[in-house]
Amino acid sequence: MATTPKVLDGEPGGLSTLVRAALPVVPGLNQLPGVRKGSAADFTGLAFRREGVVAERPRVDAYAAVCGFPRKDVVPLTYPHMLAFPLHMAIMSDPGFPYPAIGMVHVENTITAHRAIGVGEVLDVVTEVGAARPHAKGVLLDFVTTVAAGTDIVWESTSTYLRRGRTVDGDAAVGLVITDPPSGGVEWRLPANLGRTYASVSGDANPIHLYPLTAKALGFPRQIAHGMWTKARSIAAIENRLPEAVTVEVAFKKPVFLPGTVAFAARQGDAGWTFALTSPKDGSPHLVGRTSTP
Repeated sequence: MATTPKVLDGEPGGLSTLVRAALPVVPGLNQLPGVRKGSAADFTGLAFRREGVVAERPRVDAYAAVCGFPRKDVVPLTYPHMLAFPLHMAIMSDPGFPYPAIGMVHVENTITAHRAIGVGEVLDVVTEVGAARPHAKGVLLDFVTTVAAGTDIVWESTSTYLRRGRTVDGDAAVGLVITDPPSGGVEWRLPANLGRTYASVSGDANPIHLYPLTAKALGFPRQIAHGMWTKARSIAAIENRLPEAVTVEVAFKKPVFLPGTVAFAARQGDAGWTFALTSPKDGSPHLVGRTSTP
């Protein structure tokens, strides 16, 4: 690890986190000490950690219910992201991180589970981010998380965020490409309050997911579903056919407006599953993904 992680103490999240995330985009206030962001050119990395985090039964069950997973004695494949998300926000809200949290777009996510995590297990979670990578529309930042039980790493993820604007030197990466993803499939009708329901179990209360008014304030015609909900719900549809040790990669494409209807399709191949969440109207993709053996 290139950066010594800061310890995130106490119960993370809540209104104070949202305020810290929003202040750097408020003219005038964004120049105050403790709010003013550092130089992107000087940024080399930042890390935070949480120690002794418990995968508590009530929270796991509430998350599973919202995302379509069955109740089990092990956590859903995507659940550890809930434990890491406060670290994402701590990094984005830190004055040393040069980009405001508001406006960061989650474009890709990769999860590798090395084994199942039991409900009630005690875990240590670390998230770190390095220098930005070039992108045609700005820069990409990879938030890399490791979850350990004792000395064993049991779960890892990389969440890639796009920050639109000025880019950095280098060749832009192509990103996840899935040729001939499946289409059509079963349709899911998503309610208007899905973003608020998911926010209540995930802690991700970004205004773009909550109400038409708050979404419009940030440039969307109405609220949109969380990208990580679309990944979780897609995995829930095939999780009983996945091995315990598995890697799942997804790219988030067009937003899912709420209320709305999406179509889910999956196809098994020699290397694993490919799946997609699309618009039933025109087949345009909201999410494409694939699984493999780590």
